Amino acid sequence: MSEPLYVPVLPVRQHARMAYERLPPDIQASVAPLWNLPPSPGTTPAQLAKARWQKELRRVRGAHRRHPGWIDAPFAEAAQTSALAEILAEYSALNHLLRPVTGPERGEAQQTAALETARRCGCGVGVRVRMPGEWDGAVAEAVGALLDRVDQEVPVDLLLDLGAVLPSRPDAGKEALRALDALVTPAGDWRTVAVLGGAFPHVTDDMMRFGEPHEEPRADWDAWHEVRAARRDRLSQLRYGDYGVQPPAALATEPGDGGPPWGVLRYTTDRSFVLCKVLNGGPDRTAGIRAAARRIRDLPDFRAAAASAGETWLRDCAEGPMTDSEGTGTHTQWLWAGSVQHMTHVVRCLPGT
Repeated sequence: MSEPLYVPVLPVRQHARMAYERLPPDIQASVAPLWNLPPSPGTTPAQLAKARWQKELRRVRGAHRRHPGWIDAPFAEAAQTSALAEILAEYSALNHLLRPVTGPERGEAQQTAALETARRCGCGVGVRVRMPGEWDGAVAEAVGALLDRVDQEVPVDLLLDLGAVLPSRPDAGKEALRALDALVTPAGDWRTVAVLGGAFPHVTDDMMRFGEPHEEPRADWDAWHEVRAARRDRLSQLRYGDYGVQPPAALATEPGDGGPPWGVLRYTTDRSFVLCKVLNGGPDRTAGIRAAARRIRDLPDFRAAAASAGETWLRDCAEGPMTDSEGTGTHTQWLWAGSVQHMTHVVRCLPGT
């Protein structure tokens, strides 16, 4: 089984799972998501079996019929560690394409559970190394200690997680290279090495005018190209990853949190993220959403409607009647449409496709 070209960091949420399912078959074959359970603050181990995300987790497992991915519980509380480890181990056992994840900062119990699941299921394990700022050389020792505990027959994946990579972080590429130089040694034997960086920026109440396309530079994409340009021989199989169409902080939101009285249509071009804010209520809702979709459809960089289900949705929304709200979408539809077009475009821009 070939390893993926692209590793999107996705929440175990309906919109992300729907987007993955709607990817064209050739694109889905190149994508291996890193799925993240949402936080469950104060939930007892017994209550986790009935957590809201359980239904969606089952659907995520069902979506991985042919292609691999990873599954993580990065917000687990200490009292939840054992119960969550058992739940995720069950899913890896039922579907060996879903690989468990651990990391150098995780507790010993979580590390042991992930490594044992990887050994028992034969699926391998992901080592998620968080680097939200400058590289800390001490982390390499912790990673080495963790790798010493891995069974020799278990494949290991390095998931270098940079978190948010915005224009305010111009040294992200150089810091990623420092980390990779420390972690990917000539004697190392990583199955997959992926660099994950934040993508679309966080949208706030006071950001952008309604209906006006707003562009933000793709700083994470620039950092990735800086890493690629370094041409380290041992990094020839390096994989790209990002957080899709949501900022990294979105992973930490709990299901059912609600949202603002507005939404965002999103589009990805070669050099920028395009965001268009729309009202999600009131008498002008339909007209405003269709006008925003038209603004995106009419961009010089808009790809044909057949490029993905995301472009198709934007085209259909733009051309719908002003007297009928059907097809104007909800937060879930705006997110899955944005995710589909983004993931499809990323894969088609990567070397090897």
